Amino acid sequence: MNFPKIVMVKNQIPVPEAVDVPFEVRRGLEALKLADQVKPGQRVAITAGSRGVTDMTAAIAAVVEHFKGLGAEPFVAPAMGSHGGATDQGQADMLEHLGITPETVGAPVKSSMATEVIGETSYGQPVVIGRDFVQADHVVVVNRVKPHTSFRGIVESGLCKMLTIGMGKEAGAKLAHSQFYQHGFEQVVREIAGVVMGRVPVICGVALVENHYEQTAHLKVCGPREFMKTDAEMLEKARPLMGRVPFKQVDLLIVDEMGKNVSGSGMDSNVTGRIMNQVTPEPVERQFKRIFVRDLTPQSEGNALGVGTADFTLRRLVDKIDFHKTLVNCITAAVPEKGRIPLAYDNDKGALTDALNTVGVDDGSQARVVWIKNTLELESMFVSRALVDEAEAMDNITVQGEPQAMAFDDKGNLPFGLFSR
Repeated sequence: MNFPKIVMVKNQIPVPEAVDVPFEVRRGLEALKLADQVKPGQRVAITAGSRGVTDMTAAIAAVVEHFKGLGAEPFVAPAMGSHGGATDQGQADMLEHLGITPETVGAPVKSSMATEVIGETSYGQPVVIGRDFVQADHVVVVNRVKPHTSFRGIVESGLCKMLTIGMGKEAGAKLAHSQFYQHGFEQVVREIAGVVMGRVPVICGVALVENHYEQTAHLKVCGPREFMKTDAEMLEKARPLMGRVPFKQVDLLIVDEMGKNVSGSGMDSNVTGRIMNQVTPEPVERQFKRIFVRDLTPQSEGNALGVGTADFTLRRLVDKIDFHKTLVNCITAAVPEKGRIPLAYDNDKGALTDALNTVGVDDGSQARVVWIKNTLELESMFVSRALVDEAEAMDNITVQGEPQAMAFDDKGNLPFGLFSR
């Protein structure tokens, strides 16, 4: 096999200036004037999701500080659906790995999968929410707003999705996902979120939007009646900040790592173009003929949801999969196809050889190949020689040096750690 030569390119992505998260949270909460609603000794549940949001700990700590100042007793409760293996300890461990602990946020972390039925949708399905949120005196919803990996709408990932999926624990998340098939994502989210806000004491929300360097670029604190509006407004701010692979009709996308800290789908479908969710149609034009993913991040703790969107992988990745965690997450999200194991190889050379043999090119050295670290960090990438002319013609792309041969070691593997911001 003649492998293509590759060269690094720099991708200039808009990066708004980061905001001072503790300051903006304090200012937003003070503007809501919550002192009349919050009484000394009341318990305030603060949501914490399973995504690797850089400033989540700082945002939660600022919320804790504010409510302590009102005399309340805040605590953090996981709001991550079935993640962490859908166990009390698993979800607490996931928060700890994300840096959310009693020491870092200044409040207890109480993890429980217990739920209660608080009502039903107009479709006759129960609305299930974590008991820790139902029994609290107040609930503060904290979440990042961004384009969803599987669903499209005016509201996608954000405060309302946290009400619908995250706060429902495994049981509520599974019920919500099952309704997406018949009634659509946005309609179900709007309906369930409405039931939750009518039955659960949600007092406010903190919505964050990250720039491409995972810094908080926008932040808004709002009351529950503004959740829908805030989600929609912040989603429009988030869309242009997402990184993209700026090449079309690519024969092969190589991804160094996938994982839950990168995307809820392991690899962001907004980048890969592989949605694999029967509720949402696949893109009409496929950007990448084949996808080869090389490893699973440690932060995923074995959860490999999304690996099924690749065509090729390595045994290294497969050996790291916790099949129970992956199964629970895939079934809860109603996407069993995303847990399928791609063709697995002992080394990179074997995987790349077969990948290039299945893209319809006569000479592998002329293949259109893009190599990225993950679907989140896209400011540096390698491209094959066949893409260099296109890269040089783009205003936002800078080619670094000349194409070089792929540096396989004596075991047929490519190196890791070649990407830098």
